[in-house]
Order: sequence, then structure tokens, then C-alpha cells
Amino acid sequence: MTPPLRPWLLPGDVRQHPHDPGSPLPAAVLFDRDGTLVADVPYNGDPSRVAPMPGAREAVDTVRAAGVPVGVVTNQSGVARGLLTRREVADVRLRVEELLGPFAVWAVCPHGPGEGCACRKPAPGLILAACGRLAVPPERTVVIGDIGADMEAARAAGARGVLVPTAVTRAEEVMAADATAADLPEAVRLALDSAVPTGEAR
Repeated sequence: MTPPLRPWLLPGDVRQHPHDPGSPLPAAVLFDRDGTLVADVPYNGDPSRVAPMPGAREAVDTVRAAGVPVGVVTNQSGVARGLLTRREVADVRLRVEELLGPFAVWAVCPHGPGEGCACRKPAPGLILAACGRLAVPPERTVVIGDIGADMEAARAAGARGVLVPTAVTRAEEVMAADATAADLPEAVRLALDSAVPTGEAR
């Protein structure tokens, strides 16, 4: 029997306090990588090509300053396509952390669209795996991304989603999002403001 396909959980190096169920803040904020935290370079395995998106460092630092763990959830089908190695994915991760600071968890789907895994967004597996590693409930987690698959994955996992549209985001994805933000700092403000219901945060 073939074992189920699982995401890669790259080691985080951030100590976190145990989740406080009574806190008004989210239990975690998870960011998509390409097109959200850093510019989208297709199948990038070259750390020198990593470039932060506008406001990325400010946004991630704001979440950290609030005492909320941050993580990354990213599809990397270039691995399945033979265009990336695990080492290259890890090298890019290290460069992202040089530029944006450390993340508590990295959940990576290395599978292709036709492999039937449960982790490739829009499936919820990456979010559930990251929440499991952080020991936080998905329903108290916020996912920030740039395309509909990020929002669908958040919804499927029971998490909140905040969409930060870019030039590649389709109009129907914007319309379907529960919450949208003009940039990453605004997305983080929405994520940390528990008084704003998700459906009214546009």
C-alpha cells in the first residue's frame, strides 16, 4: 500500500508561548510565499532572486510584535516537476528569513497537481499541518495570500483568509474572498483586529 503524500515541515527556530484560548488575537498568521511575501519567480531555486514584496517586513514584524507566531504555507510543484530540489527550497527559505526574519513553521507541498495529495492548495493540508506543528486551532488562524487557492485552502481548513490582490489575481477571486487588503500591512491589521468580522473587512 502506497503511503499517503505528506507536506514537508521545515524546522522553525522561533520559541512561542502556548496558545491562549482567551486571547482576542489570532493563534497564528500564515503567509503564502510567492506573490505574497516575495515576488513570484516561477520555480525559483535561486536565493539571489528572492525579493520581498512591498511592506512584507513591516507586516511580518507587526505580527511578531503582537506575540503571534508566523508561518509560511507554500505550493512548490517544481519539486515534482524535477525543476527544484529539497535543498534549493531550503536555500530559498533561508534567504527569505534573512530578509524577513525567522518564521515559526514552514509547510511546503512538493507535489504536482495530479498527484492527489491533500496538501496542495486549495486543499487544506498545508494549513492543517502548520497549525498542528504550532499546536494552534485552525479556526483561530489567519491565512494571507494573493490568489483564490490560498483563500479556498483557508476556508477548507476553517481558518480566516485575507486576500492581497496582485496583477495575477483574477477578478472572480477578489469577489469570492471574504476579506481583501490593498497591501500586506493592511492585511495584517485586519488579521489582528478581531473586532472586524471577516465578511465585513473588504
